[in-house]
Amino acid sequence: MEAGALRDDVEVEEEHVLLDLYSVSEQFDLPPNAPYVLSGLDTLNPILVIDNKLKLIGHYEETIGTCIALTEESTSPINPEATGPSEVNKSSGKCNMNPNQCPSKQVKPVACINKVLKFKLLVDTNVPDASALPLMKVFN
Repeated sequence: MEAGALRDDVEVEEEHVLLDLYSVSEQFDLPPNAPYVLSGLDTLNPILVIDNKLKLIGHYEETIGTCIALTEESTSPINPEATGPSEVNKSSGKCNMNPNQCPSKQVKPVACINKVLKFKLLVDTNVPDASALPLMKVFN
């Protein structure tokens, strides 16, 4: 087998982490599309630098119970001709739905969250500039 080749029988275990910025968002205005650098995910205290200005330090907390991340997708309105008995008034045979109804939304599970990564402001001045941090992920 070639070095670096993946074996078919090896399972890759994924762990999903939720970044919790609630306590920081109350103190600072966080731009929704600001670039950020997240480093040290494999350490006890990862560092998050937002817009190369705001430096945060995180700590992991295990989730209690089931924590699921969901996504929302738009769907088209239900077609009255294709509906089942629950959508049709059986006594009159007419549909109870408004034909001008807005598109509905469908919620689907994306992932099960294993840990929550909570952040607070990092006040240590010895932390290097974001460009000097070991880069884990850069998002824009």
